[in-house]
Amino acid sequence: MTDLNPDMAEFLMEFSSPDIPGSPWTEPLPPSMRRVALVSSAGLRLRGDQAFSEGSADYRSIPVEGAADVVQDHVSTSHDRTGFQEDINVVFPLQRLIEVADDGTIGSVAKTHYSFMGATDPLAMESAARHLAGAMKAEGVNTVILAPV
Repeated sequence: MTDLNPDMAEFLMEFSSPDIPGSPWTEPLPPSMRRVALVSSAGLRLRGDQAFSEGSADYRSIPVEGAADVVQDHVSTSHDRTGFQEDINVVFPLQRLIEVADDGTIGSVAKTHYSFMGATDPLAMESAARHLAGAMKAEGVNTVILAPV
């Protein structure tokens, strides 16, 4: 926190997060049995999809075959887009994920990946997140990499 802008550090220290009961942790499958999806908070979408707006609580689907046509709508004034502009894998490491599937480190890569708009109230996103969890489960995803921005 000492390396942050003082206003940002103060904001983060006072930010209220919801208390979520229970434990999200489960015993992981062996890597060779994992079907992996990415979920980002970078406000990513396919060119032509509905743009995110500030406070958007929904998500956008990004199929593997369309990932080369991804744009970023993240609206936070403190978000630096330089990494995304130079290499999308900085915020959405799909190419790296495909590489580890190709070399046999993991079982497979999901056909569809997802992005939310960061800097949104997590409670407002709960309904969409539950819907997304069901969609991933239906695709056989058993491992999710959260790529926060």
